Amino acid sequence: MTTSLTATGRTDPSGPEVLAAARSVSKKYAGKPALRAVNLQIRAGEALGLLGPNGAGKSTLLNLLCGLRTPDSGAVELFGRNPRDPAARRELGTTPQATSVPPTLRVRETVDFVGAHYDDPVPTARLLADFGLTGIAAKQCGGLSGGEQRRLLVALALVGRPRLVILDEPTTGLDVEARETLWERLGQYRRNGGTLLVTSHYLEEIQALSGRVLVLNNGEVVADGTVDEVRNRVSVSRVSFRTGLPASSFGSLPESAGITTGTDGLVTVLSRDSDATVRRLVRENVPFSGLEVHTASLEEAFLSLTHLPAHVPAPAGKEKP
Repeated sequence: MTTSLTATGRTDPSGPEVLAAARSVSKKYAGKPALRAVNLQIRAGEALGLLGPNGAGKSTLLNLLCGLRTPDSGAVELFGRNPRDPAARRELGTTPQATSVPPTLRVRETVDFVGAHYDDPVPTARLLADFGLTGIAAKQCGGLSGGEQRRLLVALALVGRPRLVILDEPTTGLDVEARETLWERLGQYRRNGGTLLVTSHYLEEIQALSGRVLVLNNGEVVADGTVDEVRNRVSVSRVSFRTGLPASSFGSLPESAGITTGTDGLVTVLSRDSDATVRRLVRENVPFSGLEVHTASLEEAFLSLTHLPAHVPAPAGKEKP
């Protein structure tokens, strides 16, 4: 489904059913705005990635959609009802960023207990196998590692076969292999018709799981569209070349948002006007080779949209420090 880039949410009545919505929602804490007239619609079958710096209002928005908070103004709906209505939450699965399970319950007992709240839960054995928990099924939850507990919590969000799953930082504490396994499970949930709302500090996770991205900053929606639409909204490009000159030689390049150096004389410039940057290099007879210009990554677009200091990724094949 193609989405248009907007800061006011989508109101087109056509298309799949709207499962969750926020309409002109505002919320304050101790007089300080956390959300400012936010509009959002999540339609059946979508996968929405919610991005924003700390304090942007992400957790507040999730709490409103889950019925844990009420807005000061505006309206929030979940499956066409007030999220505070328990009946509205029967088809919702969620994993908050900070949560826990009873430490003395065993993993299998915890899945059985949560599954008993639903009419047609996923069988415990199958759920444990899907999330790589079979080997620790008899282990008490209080003895789980952080990664094991995180896998269990995401599994519990899916045990009731929800139509919508809201995950706040779902893979925190997981190693790369466990994270990719979890992505596969969530991808399978999507392929079976599920709808997903996820926040994450791992931008590659947002790209892996989401077809649509919404960016919050200072309690406001600053971008809403596909990954490519959000990335293309900002005219930030990565200009890289090799030279014998130090990075300090390029401090006056026009529209530069950041410069880093790599191995073998590689210089990478994050530029808001790549054409002007290249023209300056040529006009000033800068000795360079291997010139490459690439569009901004999702991370670079995100940083630009939220006015954070720009970070230039490490050169290809090198790990970030």
